[in-house]
Amino acid sequence: MKHTLIALCATVLTVSAWAAPADDEAAVKLATGAGCMTCHHIEPGAKGPNGMAPIGPAWRDVSAKYKGQKNAQQQLTATVLGGSNPYESHWKGKVSGLAMPPNKVAISEADAAKLVAWILDLK
Repeated sequence: MKHTLIALCATVLTVSAWAAPADDEAAVKLATGAGCMTCHHIEPGAKGPNGMAPIGPAWRDVSAKYKGQKNAQQQLTATVLGGSNPYESHWKGKVSGLAMPPNKVAISEADAAKLVAWILDLK
């Protein structure tokens, strides 16, 4: 646990300079490769390739919700890796899904932190 916390803190410090625009190919490739784009879109109201609404919130909405929150980076990275509680979902009623599954097998902690930094930097 101690090593994980140290690694996460180091990652958070290094990814703060990684912020990117919404069309950043590396960020989109990372998100697509990890399967994130199956449930999320960048833009609110966007439809998936199957024409369905997203299961999870649009990342611009996530960015707006967490803008200026002190621990947003750490909190969202932990959610990406460990998932969310379906009974405490603050996105309930706004998107079709209720909870985010754990993604530790799909994305590394360092890549999750990079992705979250990019999401939080979306305007």
